[in-house]
Formats: sequence, C-alpha cells, structure tokens
Amino acid sequence: MTWELTEEHLDFRETCRAFTDRKVRPLVDGAEAAGTFPAELWKELGAAGLLGLVTPADHGGAEGDALAVALLAEELSRASGGIAVTVLVSAYMAGPHFVRSGTPEQQGRWLGPLAAGEGVAAIAVTEPGTGSDVAAITSTARRTPDGWVLDGRKMFITNAGLADVLVVAARSGGPRHGGITLFLVERDTPGLSFGRPLAKMGWHSSDTREVVLDGVEIPADAVLGAEGRGFHQIMEGFQLERVALAAMGLGHAAECLDLARAYVRDREAFGAPLAHLQTIRHRIAAMEIGLEAARLVTYQSAARLDAGHPEAAASVARAKYLAAVTANRIVDDAVQLFGGAGFVEESPVARHYRDARILRIGGGTDEIQLEILSRGMES
Repeated sequence: MTWELTEEHLDFRETCRAFTDRKVRPLVDGAEAAGTFPAELWKELGAAGLLGLVTPADHGGAEGDALAVALLAEELSRASGGIAVTVLVSAYMAGPHFVRSGTPEQQGRWLGPLAAGEGVAAIAVTEPGTGSDVAAITSTARRTPDGWVLDGRKMFITNAGLADVLVVAARSGGPRHGGITLFLVERDTPGLSFGRPLAKMGWHSSDTREVVLDGVEIPADAVLGAEGRGFHQIMEGFQLERVALAAMGLGHAAECLDLARAYVRDREAFGAPLAHLQTIRHRIAAMEIGLEAARLVTYQSAARLDAGHPEAAASVARAKYLAAVTANRIVDDAVQLFGGAGFVEESPVARHYRDARILRIGGGTDEIQLEILSRGMES
C-alpha cells in the first residue's frame, strides 16, 4: 500500500485549495485585525459543499469521509487557523453529533442549515475547573414535568458567540461517566448567556467565550442521543475532531515550509542566498521529513476511522500527538529562518506560530494522547 491519495481525494484537495486561495486568503488580515470570523464565508462554504462532508445526502450533505475532512482542515489552516477552526467546530465537531445521535426531528431542524452555512453550531463541554477529565463536569441537568433545567458554566467554547445551537454536556444523573447527557440549547433560550470574547494568543479570528447556563429551561425533546450516554457520545465525537485538529497542524506546517523555502531562496547573507548554506538546506529538509511523516500518520488515522479499523482510536491519538508536536516544531523553525522578520505581528509565520500552539492542548492534550497510547503498559 502506497498511502497515496485517490484521484477523488486529490481532486477534492484541489477544490479546497482553490476555495481557500480565492475566498479565504483575501479575508484573513481583516478577520485577524477585527477578531471576528468573516460571516460572508458561511454561505460560500455551504454552496461549495464544504460544510456537509459527513452529512447524509437527504439533508444536503455529501456523505463523505474523515479523510475529506482532514484535507479540508489542512487547506483552510494554510490560510488561517482561526477561520479554519470556526468552520470545523460547527461542521465537524458539533455537527456530527446530530448525524450520529439526533432524532429525525433534530436532524431535519439542523442538518440542512448547518450544511448550507445558514446555521452555526458549537459544542460546550469544557468548564472552568474541568478540561481533560470530561467525566468530572459539574454543570447540572434537572428533570422537570416539562423537560429539563440546565445550570452551570462552560469555558473556552469556540463559536459560542456565533452559534445558533449549542450541544451542551450536563450531569443528569450520578457521578463520573454514566451521569452525563447531551442537550441541544438554541441561542435565544432564556437563561443562556455568554461572556465577552476571550483575548487569545492565537486563533484571533475565532470566537471563544464563557457560556453561562442559569436556569435554562429546555423541552424533553432537547436531549441529543440517549440519556446518560453523553460521555460516550463525546468520546466518539473526539475521533473526527482529533483528525481535524491533526490536519490543521499539517496546514500550518505546510504553509510555513513553503514560506521558509521561498524566503531562504530570496534572502541574502554573506553575499549569497541563505539557501546556499548547508545548515539552512538541511533544516528545510528536516522540516519536510517531519511534515511528511505527520501527514502520512494523519491520513492513515482518517482512513482507519472511516474503515472502522480496530486500531482506529490509537491511530487517531498518534496522529493528534505527532501532527501537533511536529507542526509546532516546523513553525518554530520557520520563525527562526525568517529571523527578525518572523517575529513581527504581521508576519504570516508569526500568525501560524501563535495559531499552532493550541493544537497541543485543544481536543485532548499531548498528555491525553500519550495516555491513550500507553494504557496497559503497567499490567
């Protein structure tokens, strides 16, 4: 097996790249400066078929695969991590919960708009005191004669200020894993409120906020999936989320590698282009090796996830770890090669440096991925 992309996936990658070059790149600087996602992109993404890759055809989707999601994440991230993650959270981190667990009514209400770019979704799991330990969430869901009442706080929620619907994890039963349920909360529900946008080191064009649940009353049919199965639904959702985040790392690394290659060819030092120095050429070669290794592991993880391979979860954890760490090393190398020009805010490599750092934290930290891969060693 060569691990080459099929013609279909190669064509799709070109579609994603062309869309990114034509529609996304011209908006990046303005979005970064304003600290907002360019809203006009939603319907353009939907019209291009880029928001419904895992959505059933009868809801306006393409019934695609995880590898297609990875290719989209990679190409969008070459332009902007903040724009990329906004798209990916709605379509491929929150949205798939509707596909896997939604009732026909929930799917009919949301899948079409999300795929068309006429609706935006967010997923609210992380809390001020609970990140990696998902089973420890403290937000509560209290049953009432008419449905449920939600109380609690969520933190670092991407798309919170943009979302028309939030997938909210709350404790409906006992402690730890078995007591968590997922609920759908629409934006204008009384008792739901949001903090101010958080000022972040990177992802400046994405919306990240605290979500406050203060006596939020929702109907009984707002449960997404099975009561008490929320933890397991979240863990299942993490698989595609981590493939997408790994692929974002590929995009940051690939863009910085291209920028660095061009820079060392043009920049002169000691009477010749930097590329004439062996140490520079070798660093570029090492960056390329790292990127290609991370890309192969990430694509394999997507293919295994699509195939239901028994080692899919381990492959995904391996890809999430390797791609995030490799991306951070490559963007750091790019800043080093650019020198002072790479340290100024408006430099593209500086932006990729800032944006790539979160990939070792969000969607499961490095330590979580290593724990997944090392389980059983003590026995």
